[in-house]
Amino acid sequence: MVAFLKYTLIRFAIFLPLFVLFVFLQLGWFLAVICAGLISFAISYLFFQKQRDAATASLHARFSGRAKPIRTAGELDDAQAEDRLVDTHPDVTIRNDAKNREPRGEGA
Repeated sequence: MVAFLKYTLIRFAIFLPLFVLFVFLQLGWFLAVICAGLISFAISYLFFQKQRDAATASLHARFSGRAKPIRTAGELDDAQAEDRLVDTHPDVTIRNDAKNREPRGEGA
């Protein structure tokens, strides 16, 4: 993800001065955003291919399913509690893959 952030900062560093320049030239806010965006896209596309490829590779690695999952502190605490429960009571099984199904009544 560092490569993605680096490439994003490069594009922002190109976009911001162009935007300020176009606003200073009284092009209007909307047109300044459009022009600065198009020019910064063209510059980054032509001159920052290596950084763009690295950013793409880091995003692909993160979202391809092979990446290590990011877990919150609550999820880590839950996993540790489940591990302690299973270690102290070997007869207990935890099925995380099963869906909670409640029996349906007759009018359902």
